[in-house]
Amino acid sequence: MLNVVDLRDQVDAEVDYSTMVPRAPFDVTAALDIVAPVCQDVAAHGVDALNRLSEKFDHVVPEHLRVPAAALQDALEALDPTVRQAYEIAIERRRIVAYQELGPEQVDVEVATGAIISQKMIPVNRVGLYVPGGRAPLASSVIHNVVPAQVAGVKQIAVTSPPQVDFGGLPHPSILAVCALLGIEEVYAVGGSQAVAMFAYGVADLCRPVDMICGPGNIYVAAAKRYVQGKVGIDSEAGPSEVAILADGTAIPSHVAADMVSQAEHDPMAGAVLITDSEELARRVDEVVATQAADARHADRIHEALNGKQSGIVLVRDMEQGLAVADAYAAEHLEIHTRDAYALAQRITNAGAIFVGTWSPVSLGDYLAGSTHVLPTGGGAKHSSGLNVKSFLRAVHLIRYEQGATDAVAKDVMVFADSEDLPSHGNALRVRIEDPDGTRS
Repeated sequence: MLNVVDLRDQVDAEVDYSTMVPRAPFDVTAALDIVAPVCQDVAAHGVDALNRLSEKFDHVVPEHLRVPAAALQDALEALDPTVRQAYEIAIERRRIVAYQELGPEQVDVEVATGAIISQKMIPVNRVGLYVPGGRAPLASSVIHNVVPAQVAGVKQIAVTSPPQVDFGGLPHPSILAVCALLGIEEVYAVGGSQAVAMFAYGVADLCRPVDMICGPGNIYVAAAKRYVQGKVGIDSEAGPSEVAILADGTAIPSHVAADMVSQAEHDPMAGAVLITDSEELARRVDEVVATQAADARHADRIHEALNGKQSGIVLVRDMEQGLAVADAYAAEHLEIHTRDAYALAQRITNAGAIFVGTWSPVSLGDYLAGSTHVLPTGGGAKHSSGLNVKSFLRAVHLIRYEQGATDAVAKDVMVFADSEDLPSHGNALRVRIEDPDGTRS
């Protein structure tokens, strides 16, 4: 069932494994031409544009673009008690970890006598969160975006999710219920690139502009985030979800197969890649994947994802080559099913999150492990982190130099400024030395 890529004859020093491993195409640039007119329409025509675009893309015009408070409370009261318990555990665990992510609020460094550089962390003032509502209403995304923003101290958090025909133009009830659990009162029934534009530009008498937009979405949402970046901050351009599983002959085939199938359930473009030095494991996983996929509720979607060029099995000589391939792939989610899983995990340098051992499946991280599930895709783990408390904080330096400390380096500053042909920069120090009290002005 799964495509096989055999890299056992490749020499690590001579190849770029990132070009050889399976991965889905995700061309955000191509989508920009489509989302630009949508964003411009919302910026120019506000509510009228949102209503037109909701009818066009979501096939429903919400009675209220901003979800009424009563609808949030109704959704919470209607929530199945067992589902509510799961949501509350997820919130509690994510909040516990988020407080540890926060770290020291302020740092003071005395670089010389009387010369102190402080750093304080200031939260973003207003954040807009996009929550998908298509194939899967991602209530978990509300938790994994809102909780770290709250712990960071963000004062205003607005959530938007596409209006649903089946729910009278409101977002999915589970999304509304989690918003209510988290105390989020500003919720909108707006989806797609028009929602991103609403947050970026603001809409008169409806929604004020935000400072940062976060949350996953399809390629058009990602393209809209790129389009408005600079006017607002964004978390990332999230592409199709993916898992890589690094496994040796000790791995349990049914566990590995289940995790590949669960990842494929996300989307037909989702990627599931097994990296192994065991031909026997590869053969058994391929067999079990076929069986599990056939029995799954979303079998068609899963088959499309697993048979796509973004999924497959990569055969390697040994775990050393496996590590090199895994680092080159830089998976959003990396599972390690090997003899010394934790030791190998310590050697990985590129991954959004690392799930160690057979009892740490990605599904735990998706919901209530306590870790973030908003992670870089498409190889972005080589340069970016998953969404966390610090994503919502800005590091600001406070520079406090006393006169003596400034005098001690003034000549060096002037020399430096002259070397860059910026003499007025140096003069800002010369003035202070020659006229420290300002009496000659």
